[in-house]
Amino acid sequence: MADRDSDVLTDVCVIGGGPAGLVLALLLARSGVEVTVVEKSSSFERAYRGEILQPGGLAVLAELGVLAAARNRGSHVHDRFQLVNKGKAVLGVDYRDLPGPYNYMLSVPQQYILEELLAACRREPTFRYLAGTRITDLVRDGGAVRGAVVAGPRGQRTIRSRCVVGADGRYSKTRQLSGIPYDRRDVFTFDLLWFKLPAAGESVRDVTIRGGGGRMLLSYSSYPEGIQLGWALPHGGYRQFAARPFTEFRDELCRAVPEYAGRVYEKVRGLADLSLLDVFAGTAREWARDGLLLIGDAAHTHSPLGAQGLNLALQDAVLAHPVLVAALRKTGPVDAAALAQYTTARNADINKVLKFQHLQAKGMLGSRSRALEAGRQAVASIVHRTPIGHKLTRMVAFGNPRCRVRTDLYATATGTGPVSPG
Repeated sequence: MADRDSDVLTDVCVIGGGPAGLVLALLLARSGVEVTVVEKSSSFERAYRGEILQPGGLAVLAELGVLAAARNRGSHVHDRFQLVNKGKAVLGVDYRDLPGPYNYMLSVPQQYILEELLAACRREPTFRYLAGTRITDLVRDGGAVRGAVVAGPRGQRTIRSRCVVGADGRYSKTRQLSGIPYDRRDVFTFDLLWFKLPAAGESVRDVTIRGGGGRMLLSYSSYPEGIQLGWALPHGGYRQFAARPFTEFRDELCRAVPEYAGRVYEKVRGLADLSLLDVFAGTAREWARDGLLLIGDAAHTHSPLGAQGLNLALQDAVLAHPVLVAALRKTGPVDAAALAQYTTARNADINKVLKFQHLQAKGMLGSRSRALEAGRQAVASIVHRTPIGHKLTRMVAFGNPRCRVRTDLYATATGTGPVSPG
């Protein structure tokens, strides 16, 4: 990897130092690829929403050798998911019935995951990290992308690369600069208000959704000692919600979770104690162009139901890794045709998840009609016990079962990597 004046020369430029970006960067660097990560934040000390790892995501981090360190810094194991209506569990998934070794969910601060991934990346000689740096433009040659223009502590710099990977989230600047259309789908009828309460000595091992009557409340244990809650309100209805007396919301919340009422009155005092998540789904119409690849939320956005976003992003990186390495072995820039081996198959995976999340939302939120709500819950309970239900559970828990880290592509001990010069 070399600097030329203020320019950076690299094989792959990854925009976004989140889970997808850092996992892909680590895999590429271990494969002898020169990779530069551009991250707009200067540190990992910021607010995160996605912190539940499904078994598929746990397997990825374990194969990369960072799971144990992140977990040991503080985490909570969750054995079961349950849907509760009027105090009664109407649907439950016991993860201990799934094949091990990762037959559980893990709530772990995303900051810990990112710090461990970055530490692993920095041990690779072909890795570069530009913190506090944001993308301002793409370098183009005809219709192909040949790098990125970035701005950071050293001013404006040009990164010239054989491929730019946009891993910069649901509001991806890379995607916007590329001109790739994004289809936002407001198929969910709710947004979520996130907030945390202090734990009172308990360590709840269930991820619980209390649903019914058009309402939903998500709760689970979160590290450090606390309870994470997400309260559903009508999609796009925050302004109307904020205009109501806050005490009305707090009273309603206490009725929904009477076991936390004392802590709610003590800790949830106003709008400043809540964080709004705009819930929507969406996909970029193209995930790859000549010299450009989109992964994670930049390519496909999900609702928080089923804790899929973080896990899908990790698996995106693992599945894109061998395709990128194969393309980089050839002389010249990476073209969209070479990346299609990843995008075509992955698109099918993602469409299945998006459809299932839409069905989940309908079943969990229920209806204000008691008869319709009871019917939906009965159907969900029956389907859950069928082969179809078991297949859906495995999809949520494990994602793509063929997703395995390709350690055979790692560079040899002598430093001879698989990548031919561009």
